Amino acid sequence: MIRKFVIASDKFKGSLTSAEVAAALGRGIRRVAPEAQVVELAVADGGEGTADTLVHALHGEWVDCRVHDPLGREITARYGVVDLPEGRTALIDMASASGLPLLKAEERDVLHTTTRGTGDMMLDAWRRGCRRMLVGIGGSATCDGGTGMLSALGYRFLDAEGRELPEGGEALSRLARIDASGVDEGLRHVAVTVICDVTNPLCGPDGSAAVFGPQKGAGPEDVKVLDAALRRYADVAATVAGRDVADEPGAGAAGGLGAAFLAFFPDSELRPGVDAVLDITGFDREVSDADLVITGEGRIDGQTLFGKLPLGVCRRAARAGVPTVVVAGMVEDAVALIEGGFAGVFPIQSRPCTLQEAMDPANASANLEGLGASIANFHNVIIRRQ
Repeated sequence: MIRKFVIASDKFKGSLTSAEVAAALGRGIRRVAPEAQVVELAVADGGEGTADTLVHALHGEWVDCRVHDPLGREITARYGVVDLPEGRTALIDMASASGLPLLKAEERDVLHTTTRGTGDMMLDAWRRGCRRMLVGIGGSATCDGGTGMLSALGYRFLDAEGRELPEGGEALSRLARIDASGVDEGLRHVAVTVICDVTNPLCGPDGSAAVFGPQKGAGPEDVKVLDAALRRYADVAATVAGRDVADEPGAGAAGGLGAAFLAFFPDSELRPGVDAVLDITGFDREVSDADLVITGEGRIDGQTLFGKLPLGVCRRAARAGVPTVVVAGMVEDAVALIEGGFAGVFPIQSRPCTLQEAMDPANASANLEGLGASIANFHNVIIRRQ
């Protein structure tokens, strides 16, 4: 019997991409079981690097464009374009234009940072014929309710005297009217799939400012200012969109960018990152006749059971009755992970080493290859005994 292994691992951050992890495990499996069918899927969870993963997996192309960074400075960012059965689709990581890593620690200014660069990418993709977009919204530096993104697409945010507001979340406390007259109607109806693993509402104690603002440099007073400003924004936006999205799950994602998509793009949907990516990469089709699924991430522990990519892979495989094992550079709470549904938990380190040694790409790749061989051999023993 020819066995089938499906590999669908997250990246090992700072060390190997998802595709590189899968390739190393695949080499190890083939070394022990050359007759086996090995399917290597590059996957991601919607955070930084999702576009990279999907462009690789779907054989897309990269497009460079000029955008504004979170502080309004011009930079070059890139997004992917791929032709899917549903149409020409842009693959966008908002973090590449509006992400926290673009700023030095001393530059973090969540009262004034903007998502305009994300809108710049979307507009560029629209002009290139993309009528569908997949946008990963993890890793933002912003809390502007997505108004920067909307401004790039033609919306105008005005105060009571009709003056255009400066960008950033703080200014939204003075918002009186949203002018949509300059927005292309076709652009409003782009089909946007927003990859979002955050279910927070826009405002309140569980809202964007309160929960995520401090990570972006907001102090206690800043949080109060931003939360009130986002509430004002939600009230005004509801009069334009005809829909109050403030309390909808995911509205608070990426500093309220989720709310902008929900309110102003009627054909948008917010989806958990893992599920969206697994759908696009054809995971269910590949796993339907598989014998074993291998997933992983750089570190696994009890938090993995709260929605991280390996758990999403495990649950999807379980629907098809296929067991999943998980590999990682560092393992904690292995018992909890087994109780949570994984058939096996495997650290990749073969000997004690420093963190630097463990994260060295060559070492990590070699360790994964050896682990792939061990997993295939162990699986072979189990099959023989059945």
